[in-house]
Amino acid sequence: MNLPLFIARRYLVSKKSTNAINIISGVALGGIAIGTMALIIVLSSFNGLSDLIKSLYNSFDADLTITAVKGKTFSPAGAQFNTIRHLKGVKYFNETMQDKAMLIYNDRQTGAILKGVSNSFESMTQFDTLVHDGSFILQKDGQNYGIFGQGVAHRIGIGLTNADYYSVACYAPKRGLNVTPNPADAITEKHLFPAGTFSINDDFDSHFVIVSLDFARALFDYQDSSVSSVEIGLAKSTDNSRIKSEIRKLLGAGYSVKDRYEQNELVFKTLKSEKLWTFIILVFILIIATFNIVGSLSMLMLDKEKDIDTMLKMGADLQLVRRIFLYEGALITLIGACTGIVLGTVVCLIQIYFKIVPIGPGFIIDSYPIKLQPLDYLYVFAVTILIGTVSSWYPVRTFAANRMKNQ
Repeated sequence: MNLPLFIARRYLVSKKSTNAINIISGVALGGIAIGTMALIIVLSSFNGLSDLIKSLYNSFDADLTITAVKGKTFSPAGAQFNTIRHLKGVKYFNETMQDKAMLIYNDRQTGAILKGVSNSFESMTQFDTLVHDGSFILQKDGQNYGIFGQGVAHRIGIGLTNADYYSVACYAPKRGLNVTPNPADAITEKHLFPAGTFSINDDFDSHFVIVSLDFARALFDYQDSSVSSVEIGLAKSTDNSRIKSEIRKLLGAGYSVKDRYEQNELVFKTLKSEKLWTFIILVFILIIATFNIVGSLSMLMLDKEKDIDTMLKMGADLQLVRRIFLYEGALITLIGACTGIVLGTVVCLIQIYFKIVPIGPGFIIDSYPIKLQPLDYLYVFAVTILIGTVSSWYPVRTFAANRMKNQ
């Protein structure tokens, strides 16, 4: 039998001579539980928000994107690109043409980025799930259609109720044209009809319009097979790093191949740093909460002076006494950490299944997203135990030092 642990358990549950010691011990345990619960809830909330943001970007950005290192466009022809199309794991090969244009609709005008996409774009990104009003149509019966970001649609007042009667005029400068007597000759004008609006986030909604690849090539004066990028969609369970490495070897230094993380590196780094700093701030709060352990153990050791004297006279050494109170602090920390983890998990599960906390109107989801990750539990438990152990060590060490001086 582990004698110090047995005595520590007895001290934890037994009634003390002073009721304040029980209260302080309860406060210490409760503080650790609340701090641990807060860590689990906040980290799980960040996980949910991160997954939501990643899913939104997944609906717009491809697994891999190929662009030219020099120049705005390139031709995805030749043996290299044909090999890429047939690489194991490559499911979609989407050619895009993207550039800026001026849009005019009912005397209202705005600048936007027109992204021309091939037929595989909808299947690759499941973009139709992001279309709020209307439907995903880019060409029909010889007419060109566009899917407008809600921010763009709002600026020029697009309404889908009269979309079949009023077209959007799109203007872009002609390439390679020098000075011309008539300025209108330097501009390409094309028209398309609004087919729907989409919403991802402000960055996309306020800038992009999705059009067909043929329309974009005609508007931006690219009549050949030129593209501004090639977007690669991979099959599930495919090693992205392997495919990216193979494509880079095939294309050489003249092309840039970026995965989804590299395309939005700033966004994902910001998410990670926000989660890290939130974790650090909550850990500091948890450290403050564990100061109650110092007070609880100090008062308990004073309350058990007679018991300590008795044990020392019976042959116990000071090391055994120290372990008793170290175990006492460890038990308070362990119970508080486990209680907090359980409560935090319960709160997260309630939000996941019952959606108690709404996220507000006008967003693509109706409640705050939550995702539980095992690694978060490991970090929270390890940090809590470490903080509790250090907090227990200080008063016990001080008590033992004072005892040695008095002997």
